[in-house]
Amino acid sequence: MAHPSGGYYQQTDLVTGDAVVLDLRPAGFATRMVALFLDVLAQALVLVGLSLLLDQVSGLLDSATWAALQILLVVLVIVGYPVAVETLTRGRSLGKLALGLRVVGTDGSPERFRQALTRALCGFVELWLTSGVVALIVALVNRDGRRVGDFLAGTLVVQERARRADTAPIPMPPHLTGWASTAELSRLDPETAQMARQYVQRYHELTEEARRTMGAEVANAVARTVSPPPPPGAAPYEYLAAVLAERRRREEERLARQRG
Repeated sequence: MAHPSGGYYQQTDLVTGDAVVLDLRPAGFATRMVALFLDVLAQALVLVGLSLLLDQVSGLLDSATWAALQILLVVLVIVGYPVAVETLTRGRSLGKLALGLRVVGTDGSPERFRQALTRALCGFVELWLTSGVVALIVALVNRDGRRVGDFLAGTLVVQERARRADTAPIPMPPHLTGWASTAELSRLDPETAQMARQYVQRYHELTEEARRTMGAEVANAVARTVSPPPPPGAAPYEYLAAVLAERRRREEERLARQRG
């Protein structure tokens, strides 16, 4: 039965955080600590190397200038380096790249400059001034392993590398094959399709309540750009699986024509 708002399934307002939470897998504590160690080690090595270079010209500088350059060097390496790297790579530092991690906003959005700056400034205190003790304690006592900088910046470190199951084809529900073959899918954007894929792949991991509420929200988001509406009685899970399976089939056909 159609919803008054124009959607096919009963819907509440679609909130990005509710949708992307399916794809946010907080990084494990041990993995995150290893990545953090690699980042700190890289910064320490850069800091030592640049300090040695600065010492080579110390005789040409007065004491005030040399002290100012030392302070500037520390700020650039400890604060400027992580801010620049995480902003340019959208949340991946050297250590996180090696471990397959990424910093994202708590709503699933890419890390922004303001968030990277907040994390770096807090990191100077909780990682460097306290030798990581503060970060370790805070990360241990919260479920997602967030440190103080994450709470202030509104960020979360997540596991980015996809599991093998995440790339496996989604089977077509047999009774929806006919409907799917005539469906108009060209307006379905990649972000919404990915959101649907995450729901379908993690359907059996969700609680019954999560299956129902998230299924209705995601199906309604997809139904805004896919026509005609799904057949009466099609469950959100089946509808989304049919859309994704047909979308993949058409893409494979298009690639096959190009190769031919």
